[in-house]
Amino acid sequence: MGATIQGDTMKHVLIAPVGDNINALFIGIRDFNIEKVFLITPKEYLSDAENAQEELKKFHIPVQIVNLKGNMMEEMFRLMGEIKKGEEDKNLIVNVATGDRMSHCAALSAAFVNGIKAFAVTDNEPMMLPVLRFEYYKLLTDKKMSILHQLNDEDCCGSLEELGRKTKMSLPLISYHVNGNLKSEGLKSMGLVETHDHGGRTALAISTMGRLLLKGYV
Repeated sequence: MGATIQGDTMKHVLIAPVGDNINALFIGIRDFNIEKVFLITPKEYLSDAENAQEELKKFHIPVQIVNLKGNMMEEMFRLMGEIKKGEEDKNLIVNVATGDRMSHCAALSAAFVNGIKAFAVTDNEPMMLPVLRFEYYKLLTDKKMSILHQLNDEDCCGSLEELGRKTKMSLPLISYHVNGNLKSEGLKSMGLVETHDHGGRTALAISTMGRLLLKGYV
């Protein structure tokens, strides 16, 4: 459950996607001690980002506009990871309320995966969201990574049997790594692999999150 914030004396670096609710940016500025702002901006919202940058000059808060190009989800993960690395000694916080529907979802997912605090805005008040850090790499064995790399090939895989042949694993072992069991999560429950029935067989595909992980954005 989220909680509203009455004020905060700790300094933060704010990350915000720019979308159709940019005015929510100033609610975050008001309630947190912001020392720097990164505005992740698609080209169609560049003028909005530049206007916000001018407004924040009144508060002597430096603003860096970061251009978002290409696939929204992949770019949001990449850019937020780069900001986190560049500001590694800072307290980061993400205002997801400033974006449109797609950038809101992408920013929230990227914040969660990177263990960054995030907040939404409700009734003109910030509401903290729970931090859900996903420790994918602790759960991924070499065999699971091998499966992901194989599924990242566009020609794979129409069935568990085909995946087993390409990875040189038995069908029970492939099923275990994909579906998991009571003691171990599988790639499917981790959101890295998607399955569907195809001609009476289970076809597999790597998910968006799986591709992001292989690219090093997660």
